[in-house]
Amino acid sequence: MEFQLQQLAGNQFAYIYEQEGEKLAEITWQQNGQVMVMDHTYVSDKLRGQGVAKELLDQAAAYAREHDYKMDAVCSYVVAAFEKSNAYDDVKQ
Repeated sequence: MEFQLQQLAGNQFAYIYEQEGEKLAEITWQQNGQVMVMDHTYVSDKLRGQGVAKELLDQAAAYAREHDYKMDAVCSYVVAAFEKSNAYDDVKQ
């Protein structure tokens, strides 16, 4: 599964997975300086239960690491993932 990085508007970015023109998954954030404010995660019913949300978060975390950014968890999925795993400790704000 390949996620595409997109600038949605101004300082809003997303990793999106589309198939045949249909958006099936995305994770979005507002870029505020060196901080990615993680504000939304969506996975279509077609893909739920397959670990796609975690893959999206992992992709965003890799992006944060590559650019030396921190991530501020606002989205409930990201909040829960940060609490459950120490894999993101280096990018947590």
